[in-house]
Amino acid sequence: MNDAHLHLMVNHFPIVGVVFGFGILISGIYFRNNGIKNTAYSVFIVAAIAAFLSMYTGEGAEELVEDMPNIGHQIIHEHEEYAEKLALILYAMGLLSIYGFYLNVKTHAKARLLSIIILVIAGVALVFALKTGKSGGEVRHTEIRDTTTVSIPVQSPDGD
Repeated sequence: MNDAHLHLMVNHFPIVGVVFGFGILISGIYFRNNGIKNTAYSVFIVAAIAAFLSMYTGEGAEELVEDMPNIGHQIIHEHEEYAEKLALILYAMGLLSIYGFYLNVKTHAKARLLSIIILVIAGVALVFALKTGKSGGEVRHTEIRDTTTVSIPVQSPDGD
């Protein structure tokens, strides 16, 4: 099992975690239910851990695929830039989620405010998750790229 395989195994969890955690946290805030909020926080913590694993295996995966036909450095670089930003956001959300757990257990007055702050950050994370997922998919799935480079063989003037 190489880094590309490991990367493909874990890279979906940060994106899916943000999507599900966002919805769960909205429900927890709406229903004013700390148990639901804590579930969202758990999802965000798992997403942050998965982001770390995705970043850790991403470099090795890049080395294995960057010279393959129809991939190129630009597509991977764009994916890497979005992924780095998403990972930083998820690390912050993971830490804030741990703090959110603490405030919920202590029934602190600032727990609701923190859950709203985390929700806003999760909204930003959603944007980067979608961009990261799209650019990551474009690495190997040429059919979803906005512009596809088609390589047409050119014949020499003497017919070779």
